Amino acid sequence: MVEPRIAVAVVTMGNRPAEVDALLESVAKQDLAPARIVIVGNGCRLPEFARRLSLPGEVTAVDLDENLGCPGGRNVALARLREFGDVDVVVELDDDGLLVDADVLRRVRDLYAADPRLGIVGFRIADECGETQQRHVPRIGGSDPMRGGYVTGFLGGGHALRMAMLEQTGDWPAEFFFAHEETDLAWRAADAGWKILYAPELLLRHPKTSPARHAIYYRVTARNRVWLVRRRLPLPLVPVHLGVWTLLTLVRTRSPAGLRAWFGGFVEGLRESAGERRPMRWRTVWRLTRLGRPPVV
Repeated sequence: MVEPRIAVAVVTMGNRPAEVDALLESVAKQDLAPARIVIVGNGCRLPEFARRLSLPGEVTAVDLDENLGCPGGRNVALARLREFGDVDVVVELDDDGLLVDADVLRRVRDLYAADPRLGIVGFRIADECGETQQRHVPRIGGSDPMRGGYVTGFLGGGHALRMAMLEQTGDWPAEFFFAHEETDLAWRAADAGWKILYAPELLLRHPKTSPARHAIYYRVTARNRVWLVRRRLPLPLVPVHLGVWTLLTLVRTRSPAGLRAWFGGFVEGLRESAGERRPMRWRTVWRLTRLGRPPVV
């Protein structure tokens, strides 16, 4: 059994310095030290981390002149790791998250060592009270957040990616900036035959939040959803997916301003280029459906 080399990547906008310090300190307390830690300042200057926090492994800080969004910032970290060429798996963590247990990286290593076709591992996200919001469980319906297994998606806040998988599927869709980038990557991974595992024993503590806290939430969520299905779904499923999703949005959204922003984003997604169209195969659609998440909802 070959043990993969693990790296940790964190993207921050510089507005959570205390939280980033706490996260990196929780990485330093892991019983398996990462080979590398890459921290990306998304449109900000980063402080000096390595000596001040006594971090393990090789620590690299990258300052970006502009905010590239979460997927764009993660791509910068991935590009830097490829330059080093000595990492097999990258663990990507939200800058306000925290690794409560000291064995997370070791468990990640063991999962990847045991299965060469394991591409993505999703962590369980829980708040300070130990509660996992239903939207953070990668299954439809009121699923038990403690039930692990193979799934069709993962959470951006805490996860691991195999570098060899990314070489085949490509990196994050940087143009999305925020929202649905995880689904785009998950569908590409599934279509290429890689497994996605939800491992609830891998815990990332994260403050309880609402995605609507972001000013651009409704617009980019709608735009990116349209881009997502235009890029990844077989043509007959595109109107089905958008129709189901539109009905659900109209039922669930209570904010008139939010609906107006959603409509504007929907139109934007139809008018603007969605990028390369590479739809998944029908056998992938069937496999996702068997796993409990048909790509029409």
